[in-house]
Amino acid sequence: MTVFYQILFSSILRHMDAETVHRLAFAGLRGATAVPGVAAAVGKALGPREPELKVRALGREFPGPLGLAAGFDKNAEAPEALAALGFGFVEVGTVTAQPQQGNPAPRLFRLVRDRAIVNRMGFNNEGSALVAERLHRSRGTRRPVLGINIGKTKVTPEEEAPADYALSARRLAGYADYMVVNVSSPNTPGLRDLQSVERLRPLLAAVRGALAEAGRPDLPLLVKIAPDLADEDVDAVADLALSEGLDGIIATNTTISREGLSTPAEEVAAAGAGGLSGAPLKERSLQVLRRLRARVGDRVTLIAVGGIETPEDAWARIRAGATLVQGYTGLIYGGPLWPRRIHRGLARLVRASGHRSVGEAVGTDVPAPDPTRV
Repeated sequence: MTVFYQILFSSILRHMDAETVHRLAFAGLRGATAVPGVAAAVGKALGPREPELKVRALGREFPGPLGLAAGFDKNAEAPEALAALGFGFVEVGTVTAQPQQGNPAPRLFRLVRDRAIVNRMGFNNEGSALVAERLHRSRGTRRPVLGINIGKTKVTPEEEAPADYALSARRLAGYADYMVVNVSSPNTPGLRDLQSVERLRPLLAAVRGALAEAGRPDLPLLVKIAPDLADEDVDAVADLALSEGLDGIIATNTTISREGLSTPAEEVAAAGAGGLSGAPLKERSLQVLRRLRARVGDRVTLIAVGGIETPEDAWARIRAGATLVQGYTGLIYGGPLWPRRIHRGLARLVRASGHRSVGEAVGTDVPAPDPTRV
């Protein structure tokens, strides 16, 4: 099937509008897995089942360390169907307090030579009230470990961002296994300014308060950061995570950089502004992860995302300090069997290393931080 997908992608899919392909493929997956018993059967065949892949993190047990990153299922329409492809967990969103259409189309582009995607979707979603209603209706179904990623409504002024995030957190708290505060998308004006410690601290406090009001004061709370942060700002976020008792950091979101691409300049220019994901992000994302691990050690759960294509890529992130890893662009270029290939390859690498589990290998390539520093 891998060869078939590559032929299909090269001959047809790459020549179609990327957002249209996404919409059709997602609709097909939802339709196929809606047939009783199909999702369970597919999940049993493709899901992580090797015992060495099980991971304990964020107070939950994950059947495998590879999850689907936010952005694919913005409205929590089918996390069960996506998990059936072989992901160990699914992160939905980004969800904003108010519904919004996002940026004008076209807004999703492939840079095939670089195995990359440019998106300027702009947090298009139905809003946290409708997403919460959908998740409430699906209660009782077999659901994967579910992360919910929340962001700022575009029209909300920056000074009102804490209340905006808090409203989404309050509405969605009852359905999440962990919650992510996204302050790192380049497609909402001013959003990345919220990564500064001075603005991030009150925002996180507002979200914490909302989770407590919703009866979920201990729900794991993470923040997702950009690869474009300066090293000293990465350190500042790491220190904030420790001082504020954050449960995790996701590193990293997409980049606004276009350096080192193989795609002709005119094609890159035609794609325009937006966040770049995929293979070109690999090196910087790994650098940020290593810096975070050196700063926080195992006191904060790190989730790596950005440029993960192969089992070796995922293994490098784990050894650099990631307890969990995520992919999105890898699925687009690798096809529906990609999650299974990653997990199968990871199990092989764990065994070859002499470790008994993925968890034993986390951070083995990074020196332990100075415990007296923070």
